[in-house]
Amino acid sequence: MIVQSYHIVLADDHDMMRQGLRRMLEGKSDLEVIGEAADGLELLNLLDSYQLTPHLVILDITMPNLGGIEATRRIKMTYPEVKVLILTIHKDQEYLHEAFSAGAEGYLLKEDVQTELFPAIETIRRGGVYVSPLLSENSTLGNH
Repeated sequence: MIVQSYHIVLADDHDMMRQGLRRMLEGKSDLEVIGEAADGLELLNLLDSYQLTPHLVILDITMPNLGGIEATRRIKMTYPEVKVLILTIHKDQEYLHEAFSAGAEGYLLKEDVQTELFPAIETIRRGGVYVSPLLSENSTLGNH
């Protein structure tokens, strides 16, 4: 049986973060990083210019030129089928709610990335909603 590759685009203004994520993701045979961007505008241009249609975009909230929340809104308007996982340092519930209001399917804290990245991707891949364990206890949004 051939497993279809799950295509992912990464957007974070820190090159080291993108490289680390790419290495983690490429360790799984069914996950493929098909693009990277350093900010929200570059991400949108990547999606538009190259007709890249990933299954999932993993992006930071705080990026220059266009932040992750607004980038999520624009992705969802143009590519509603693309799933979005916010990967951030922000523990503030306001950011969490803004991310989901913008259309994100997941919210993962960078401090949880080592243990929770793959569960987050799998939850979103199955059509669920994912919230970092550190935040889900205090949130009305739970992991499904």
